[in-house]
Amino acid sequence: MLASGLAIIQRAKGIQTFAGQLKNLVDRRNTSRMASNSPPLSDMRRAYNSTNQFFDEADLVSKEPFGNFRHWFEAASKQSSILEPNSMALATATKDGKPSVRMVLLKEFNENGFKFFTNFCSRKGKELTQNPCASLLFFWEPLHRQVRIEGTVTELSEEEATNYFRTRPRMSQIGANVSNQSDVVKDRSVLEAKRLALLEEYGETKSIPKPQHWGGYLLKPHSMEFWQGQTDRLHDRIVFRRLLPNEVVDPNVTKAGTDGWFYERLYP
Repeated sequence: MLASGLAIIQRAKGIQTFAGQLKNLVDRRNTSRMASNSPPLSDMRRAYNSTNQFFDEADLVSKEPFGNFRHWFEAASKQSSILEPNSMALATATKDGKPSVRMVLLKEFNENGFKFFTNFCSRKGKELTQNPCASLLFFWEPLHRQVRIEGTVTELSEEEATNYFRTRPRMSQIGANVSNQSDVVKDRSVLEAKRLALLEEYGETKSIPKPQHWGGYLLKPHSMEFWQGQTDRLHDRIVFRRLLPNEVVDPNVTKAGTDGWFYERLYP
Protein backbone atom coordinates (compact mmCIF):
# COMPACT_ATOMS: atom_id res chain seq x y z
CA MET A 1 0.00 0.00 0.00
CA LEU A 2 2.76 2.46 1.00
CA ALA A 3 4.87 1.64 -2.07
CA SER A 4 1.81 1.99 -4.28
CA GLY A 5 1.00 5.35 -2.75
CA LEU A 6 4.56 6.61 -3.24
CA ALA A 7 4.47 5.51 -6.86
CA ILE A 8 1.25 7.44 -7.44
CA ILE A 9 2.74 10.55 -5.85
CA GLN A 10 5.88 10.27 -8.00
CA ARG A 11 3.79 9.85 -11.14
CA ALA A 12 1.71 12.93 -10.17
CA LYS A 13 4.87 14.96 -9.64
CA GLY A 14 6.15 13.81 -13.00
CA ILE A 15 2.92 14.90 -14.66
CA GLN A 16 3.11 18.29 -12.94
CA THR A 17 6.69 18.74 -14.09
CA PHE A 18 5.79 17.82 -17.65
CA ALA A 19 2.79 20.17 -17.58
CA GLY A 20 5.00 22.99 -16.35
CA GLN A 21 7.57 22.35 -19.08
CA LEU A 22 4.82 22.24 -21.70
CA LYS A 23 3.37 25.54 -20.44
CA ASN A 24 6.79 27.21 -20.62
CA LEU A 25 7.22 25.98 -24.18
CA VAL A 26 3.81 27.30 -25.21
CA ASP A 27 4.51 30.65 -23.53
CA ARG A 28 7.84 30.97 -25.36
CA ARG A 29 6.20 30.17 -28.68
CA ASN A 30 3.41 32.68 -28.06
CA THR A 31 5.94 35.35 -27.09
CA SER A 32 7.97 34.59 -30.20
CA ARG A 33 4.84 34.73 -32.36
CA MET A 34 3.79 38.07 -30.85
CA ALA A 35 7.25 39.48 -31.46
CA SER A 36 7.28 38.25 -35.05
CA ASN A 37 3.86 39.85 -35.66
CA SER A 38 5.01 43.25 -34.40
CA PRO A 39 5.79 45.68 -37.22
CA PRO A 40 9.32 47.01 -37.54
CA LEU A 41 9.95 50.14 -35.51
CA SER A 42 10.63 52.04 -38.72
CA ASP A 43 7.01 51.33 -39.81
CA MET A 44 5.36 52.43 -36.57
CA ARG A 45 3.53 55.69 -37.22
CA ARG A 46 0.01 57.04 -36.90
CA ALA A 47 -1.96 59.61 -38.81
CA TYR A 48 -2.59 62.82 -36.88
CA ASN A 49 -4.73 65.70 -38.07
CA SER A 50 -5.97 66.13 -41.61
CA THR A 51 -3.96 68.45 -43.83
CA ASN A 52 -6.47 71.29 -43.39
CA GLN A 53 -6.40 71.23 -39.56
CA PHE A 54 -3.52 73.56 -38.82
CA PHE A 55 -2.45 75.24 -35.61
CA ASP A 56 -1.60 78.78 -36.59
CA GLU A 57 -1.10 82.15 -34.93
CA ALA A 58 -4.80 82.87 -35.41
CA ASP A 59 -5.53 79.93 -33.08
CA LEU A 60 -3.65 81.47 -30.15
CA VAL A 61 -6.04 82.48 -27.38
CA SER A 62 -3.60 85.05 -25.99
CA LYS A 63 -0.34 86.71 -26.95
CA GLU A 64 1.47 85.27 -23.94
CA PRO A 65 2.10 81.56 -23.19
CA PHE A 66 0.18 80.97 -19.96
CA GLY A 67 -3.25 81.64 -21.43
CA ASN A 68 -2.49 79.24 -24.26
CA PHE A 69 -1.21 76.60 -21.85
CA ARG A 70 -4.35 76.89 -19.77
CA HIS A 71 -6.48 76.50 -22.91
CA TRP A 72 -4.64 73.32 -23.97
CA PHE A 73 -4.52 71.95 -20.42
CA GLU A 74 -8.27 72.33 -20.03
CA ALA A 75 -8.80 70.52 -23.33
CA ALA A 76 -6.54 67.67 -22.15
CA SER A 77 -8.37 67.51 -18.81
CA LYS A 78 -11.65 66.89 -20.61
CA GLN A 79 -10.26 63.88 -22.48
CA SER A 80 -11.30 60.71 -20.64
CA SER A 81 -8.46 58.83 -22.33
CA ILE A 82 -5.89 61.14 -20.69
CA LEU A 83 -5.76 59.81 -17.14
CA GLU A 84 -3.27 62.31 -15.73
CA PRO A 85 -3.16 65.48 -17.83
CA ASN A 86 -0.86 67.03 -15.20
CA SER A 87 1.84 64.40 -15.64
CA MET A 88 5.00 65.88 -17.11
CA ALA A 89 8.56 64.88 -17.87
CA LEU A 90 11.05 66.85 -15.80
CA ALA A 91 14.57 67.03 -17.23
CA THR A 92 17.46 68.15 -15.06
CA ALA A 93 21.24 68.06 -15.41
CA THR A 94 24.31 68.03 -13.23
CA LYS A 95 26.66 70.99 -13.03
CA ASP A 96 28.76 69.48 -15.84
CA GLY A 97 25.73 68.82 -18.05
CA LYS A 98 24.90 65.12 -17.52
CA PRO A 99 21.13 64.92 -18.02
CA SER A 100 18.40 62.85 -16.41
CA VAL A 101 14.63 62.81 -16.84
CA ARG A 102 11.60 61.41 -15.03
CA MET A 103 7.83 61.85 -14.81
CA VAL A 104 6.38 64.04 -12.05
CA LEU A 105 3.03 65.73 -11.42
CA LEU A 106 2.27 69.41 -11.92
CA LYS A 107 0.50 70.76 -8.84
CA GLU A 108 -0.12 74.40 -9.74
CA PHE A 109 0.57 76.90 -12.49
CA ASN A 110 0.02 80.60 -12.97
CA GLU A 111 1.74 83.54 -14.65
CA ASN A 112 4.74 83.04 -12.35
CA GLY A 113 5.46 79.49 -13.47
CA PHE A 114 4.90 75.80 -12.75
CA LYS A 115 5.02 74.14 -9.32
CA PHE A 116 5.89 70.58 -8.36
CA PHE A 117 6.96 68.83 -5.15
CA THR A 118 9.62 66.24 -4.41
CA ASN A 119 12.40 65.02 -2.14
CA PHE A 120 15.31 67.47 -2.11
CA CYS A 121 17.73 64.56 -1.55
CA SER A 122 16.58 62.71 -4.68
CA ARG A 123 18.67 62.75 -7.84
CA LYS A 124 16.55 65.52 -9.34
CA GLY A 125 16.74 67.51 -6.12
CA LYS A 126 20.52 67.26 -5.99
CA GLU A 127 20.82 68.19 -9.66
CA LEU A 128 18.55 71.20 -9.25
CA THR A 129 20.76 72.35 -6.39
CA GLN A 130 23.83 72.09 -8.65
CA ASN A 131 22.15 73.44 -11.75
CA PRO A 132 18.81 75.31 -11.51
CA CYS A 133 18.15 75.08 -15.26
CA ALA A 134 15.42 72.56 -16.09
CA SER A 135 12.78 71.73 -18.67
CA LEU A 136 9.27 70.26 -18.62
CA LEU A 137 7.41 68.34 -21.29
CA PHE A 138 3.68 67.67 -21.42
CA PHE A 139 2.57 65.11 -24.03
CA TRP A 140 -1.15 64.63 -24.60
CA GLU A 141 -1.11 61.83 -27.17
CA PRO A 142 -4.87 61.65 -28.00
CA LEU A 143 -4.72 65.35 -28.95
CA HIS A 144 -1.35 65.00 -30.72
CA ARG A 145 -0.05 67.90 -28.65
CA GLN A 146 3.12 68.67 -26.73
CA VAL A 147 4.16 71.65 -24.64
CA ARG A 148 7.88 72.14 -24.02
CA ILE A 149 8.89 74.50 -21.23
CA GLU A 150 12.41 75.66 -20.37
CA GLY A 151 13.44 77.83 -17.45
CA THR A 152 15.05 78.05 -14.05
CA VAL A 153 13.81 76.73 -10.73
CA THR A 154 13.67 78.13 -7.21
CA GLU A 155 12.56 76.43 -4.02
CA LEU A 156 9.11 77.24 -2.67
CA SER A 157 8.82 78.54 0.87
CA GLU A 158 8.67 76.12 3.78
CA GLU A 159 5.20 77.45 4.59
CA GLU A 160 3.86 76.74 1.10
CA ALA A 161 5.42 73.27 1.05
CA THR A 162 3.94 72.45 4.45
CA ASN A 163 0.50 73.70 3.47
CA TYR A 164 0.52 71.52 0.37
CA PHE A 165 1.88 68.52 2.31
CA ARG A 166 -1.15 68.72 4.61
CA THR A 167 -3.48 68.26 1.61
CA ARG A 168 -1.83 65.03 0.49
CA PRO A 169 -3.46 61.66 1.26
CA ARG A 170 -2.33 60.32 4.63
CA MET A 171 -0.54 57.34 3.08
CA SER A 172 1.35 59.70 0.74
CA GLN A 173 2.49 61.66 3.78
CA ILE A 174 3.73 58.41 5.32
CA GLY A 175 5.48 57.54 2.05
CA ALA A 176 7.35 60.84 1.99
CA ASN A 177 8.71 60.06 5.46
CA VAL A 178 9.62 56.47 4.54
CA SER A 179 11.56 57.12 1.38
CA ASN A 180 15.18 58.21 1.14
CA GLN A 181 14.46 58.81 -2.52
CA SER A 182 17.10 57.63 -5.03
CA ASP A 183 19.23 55.97 -2.30
CA VAL A 184 19.97 52.24 -2.54
CA VAL A 185 17.69 49.97 -0.48
CA LYS A 186 18.19 46.26 0.22
CA ASP A 187 14.67 45.11 -0.68
CA ARG A 188 10.96 45.93 -0.42
CA SER A 189 10.75 44.62 3.14
CA VAL A 190 12.81 47.58 4.38
CA LEU A 191 10.18 49.99 3.03
CA GLU A 192 7.33 47.96 4.49
CA ALA A 193 8.97 47.81 7.91
CA LYS A 194 9.49 51.59 7.98
CA ARG A 195 5.93 52.19 6.75
CA LEU A 196 4.41 49.93 9.42
CA ALA A 197 6.51 51.57 12.14
CA LEU A 198 5.28 55.02 11.13
CA LEU A 199 1.67 53.84 10.90
CA GLU A 200 1.97 52.52 14.42
CA GLU A 201 3.59 55.75 15.63
CA TYR A 202 1.06 58.16 14.11
CA GLY A 203 -2.06 56.00 14.02
CA GLU A 204 -5.11 57.33 12.23
CA THR A 205 -5.35 60.81 13.72
CA LYS A 206 -1.95 62.09 14.85
CA SER A 207 -0.47 64.78 12.59
CA ILE A 208 2.30 63.48 10.32
CA PRO A 209 5.19 65.96 10.00
CA LYS A 210 6.56 67.09 6.67
CA PRO A 211 10.15 65.86 6.30
CA GLN A 212 12.75 68.63 6.17
CA HIS A 213 14.13 67.10 2.98
CA TRP A 214 10.75 67.35 1.19
CA GLY A 215 9.42 70.47 -0.50
CA GLY A 216 8.49 72.22 -3.70
CA TYR A 217 9.92 74.04 -6.68
CA LEU A 218 8.74 76.76 -9.02
CA LEU A 219 9.97 76.59 -12.60
CA LYS A 220 9.89 80.08 -14.09
CA PRO A 221 9.92 79.73 -17.88
CA HIS A 222 11.88 81.73 -20.39
CA SER A 223 10.62 79.61 -23.30
CA MET A 224 7.36 77.72 -23.96
CA GLU A 225 6.73 75.84 -27.19
CA PHE A 226 3.33 74.60 -28.37
CA TRP A 227 3.51 71.62 -30.76
CA GLN A 228 0.58 70.27 -32.76
CA GLY A 229 1.20 67.04 -34.66
CA GLN A 230 0.29 66.80 -38.34
CA THR A 231 -0.10 63.68 -40.48
CA ASP A 232 2.33 64.87 -43.15
CA ARG A 233 4.94 65.43 -40.40
CA LEU A 234 4.90 69.14 -41.15
CA HIS A 235 4.03 69.70 -37.50
CA ASP A 236 2.95 73.10 -36.24
CA ARG A 237 5.31 74.70 -33.69
CA ILE A 238 4.80 78.09 -32.09
CA VAL A 239 7.21 79.16 -29.37
CA PHE A 240 6.94 82.01 -26.89
CA ARG A 241 10.24 83.25 -25.49
CA ARG A 242 12.00 86.05 -23.71
CA LEU A 243 14.53 87.98 -25.76
CA LEU A 244 18.21 87.68 -24.97
CA PRO A 245 19.99 90.81 -23.70
CA ASN A 246 20.59 93.25 -26.57
CA GLU A 247 18.95 90.83 -29.04
CA VAL A 248 17.73 92.43 -32.28
CA VAL A 249 14.89 90.56 -34.02
CA ASP A 250 13.13 90.64 -37.38
CA PRO A 251 9.57 91.77 -36.59
CA ASN A 252 8.31 89.87 -39.64
CA VAL A 253 9.08 86.53 -37.97
CA THR A 254 9.58 87.36 -34.28
CA LYS A 255 6.45 89.13 -33.13
CA ALA A 256 5.85 91.08 -29.96
CA GLY A 257 3.30 89.55 -27.64
CA THR A 258 2.19 90.80 -24.23
CA ASP A 259 3.91 90.92 -20.83
CA GLY A 260 7.34 91.03 -22.46
CA TRP A 261 6.91 87.81 -24.46
CA PHE A 262 7.72 87.33 -28.15
CA TYR A 263 6.47 84.50 -30.31
CA GLU A 264 7.69 82.77 -33.46
CA ARG A 265 6.76 79.86 -35.72
CA LEU A 266 9.47 77.19 -35.99
CA TYR A 267 10.23 74.75 -38.76
CA PRO A 268 8.93 71.25 -37.83
